[in-house]
Amino acid sequence: MKKKITISLIMIVLILGGAGLYILNQHNFDMVEQSVEIPSPQGKLTGTLVLPKNYTNKLGLVLFIHGDGPIDASHNDGYKPLWERLASLGYASLSLNKRGINGSEGNWEHQSIDDRVEEARQAIAWAKEQPMIDEKQIGVWGASQAGWVIPKLAKKEPLAFSLVLSPAINWIRQGQYNTRSEMQADGKSEAEIQDKLAYNRQVRELLEKHTPYEEYVKIARENSLMSRDRWIFAGKNLMSDATDDLRHFNSPVLLMLGEEDIHVDVRDTERVYRDIIKPELLTVAVFPDADHSMLSKQTVNSNLRATLISLFAPRQITIPAYMDAIEQFLKKLPK
Repeated sequence: MKKKITISLIMIVLILGGAGLYILNQHNFDMVEQSVEIPSPQGKLTGTLVLPKNYTNKLGLVLFIHGDGPIDASHNDGYKPLWERLASLGYASLSLNKRGINGSEGNWEHQSIDDRVEEARQAIAWAKEQPMIDEKQIGVWGASQAGWVIPKLAKKEPLAFSLVLSPAINWIRQGQYNTRSEMQADGKSEAEIQDKLAYNRQVRELLEKHTPYEEYVKIARENSLMSRDRWIFAGKNLMSDATDDLRHFNSPVLLMLGEEDIHVDVRDTERVYRDIIKPELLTVAVFPDADHSMLSKQTVNSNLRATLISLFAPRQITIPAYMDAIEQFLKKLPK
């Protein structure tokens, strides 16, 4: 009996050890990551510069511009599969920790969209000083809220290209769309949705009047109470609208949208981009089974599936067509 138990324990250890080695191997990406610090008047920025393992010529660079939230340079390793794909195409990647995260100084919730534009410019200026970077081949990748940053950045920097993922056009309309979509997905009634939208309008009116946080707290609902920092962030960025800024694009743009996105009205975004950006500059990729982050509907609806893919097949966490579209787009760019 003891012998059987011993054999069983050995088998379990071997299986678990083998699984661990497999996971480690799957997270061994074919690229070189370097920690960087970038000085700025607002305090130092920390982040990661990613390079191909072997290169001879100067490299193009993709600057990553995050969406909402306290995001670190790798987005909890979520960017690494794309960094690896970009490295295979001869591109470096530069991604910064948001202010207040992993040594970047300041507070990201105290930044306006214009502050983030200047931060991106500081990163580009630093990148141009790096001997391996081709300063004429610096472009950007940005998701969600980066859709308000990148068009403004395009006015001030000669971007070689822009890869824009799931951007909204208007902050207020985006919030309304997201509220309705999420509540409908949760099975809420139209009366409940209208009540929530009415409450959001009340909060928005306070923000527009620059009402002190203490006054907001008096009317805030407990289940949706913003922190003081979030109140500052919302007040600074509430009126964001990318419409006019889209005219600043003078280089190729890849707009990527997922039809299952409940955060952004992708039809509104696509319409405005097509109306304003010159057709010869714009490439639109709409993915039928993708959400806001380019995950499939099956993955979004299953935490277990998402966890298993992240562990055992991280390069497959997003839909395959997403990174394929980026590769095809970049390969067509003039060098």
